Amino acid sequence: MRRVEHIMGFPVSLRIDDTGVPEGLADEVYTWLREADARFSPFRPDSEVSRLDRGELRPEDVSAGLAEVLAIAERYRVATGGAFDVRPPGRRLDPCAVVKGWAVQRAADLLAGAGVRRFCLNAGGDVVVAGGPWRVGVRHPAHADRVCAVLELTDGAVATSGRYERGDHILDARTGRPSTGLLGVTVVAPTLTEADTVATAAFALGPDGVAWAAGQRGCEVYAVDAGHRVRRTPGVPLAVA
Repeated sequence: MRRVEHIMGFPVSLRIDDTGVPEGLADEVYTWLREADARFSPFRPDSEVSRLDRGELRPEDVSAGLAEVLAIAERYRVATGGAFDVRPPGRRLDPCAVVKGWAVQRAADLLAGAGVRRFCLNAGGDVVVAGGPWRVGVRHPAHADRVCAVLELTDGAVATSGRYERGDHILDARTGRPSTGLLGVTVVAPTLTEADTVATAAFALGPDGVAWAAGQRGCEVYAVDAGHRVRRTPGVPLAVA
């Protein structure tokens, strides 16, 4: 089964290579992702995140889902010494760096919980797979029509943070300025929650973020710095040509 929908501002594709898939399961996956977008988007004035940001919702009254997202964000804020922060000084609350990976991972958990053994869920290039091997391309940071690496995974997640899609949009919250020391950071981790958040946090840290990400439990890192040098950990699962 293959299906694609545009949610959260990017295409989300689902491929299931399995039999006996429960009827309506794909609908459940996409319904959840649309719900997460409606609840946690800072770009929707009626979302829970926007209401909290405006002070219309007390922190103690947020949903369990948003409380979990904010707790993850706080953990990585502390771990990066404040470089990663979903609410930098003088700016609005924007937990997208956590929400995307967290929401897509929960969608993947729905699939696994329903007994699906082999699937690939791709959300704008950030990927969760099960029952591989699956091959995942890492986009070249300077050439949109090329990949700079191909990874091979059986189970797990891959996420990339970079400057090539949205420019210098990732801030080092310690300075309030865009982080420009890296062109792209790809993280392989057991879950997309970890992969996506660690990739963004590492990018915010700049060149020091590669070693920091490599020190996170279960994470492997493939990065390209501002000098176009590749820096990677030994365990990156590069596919054999």
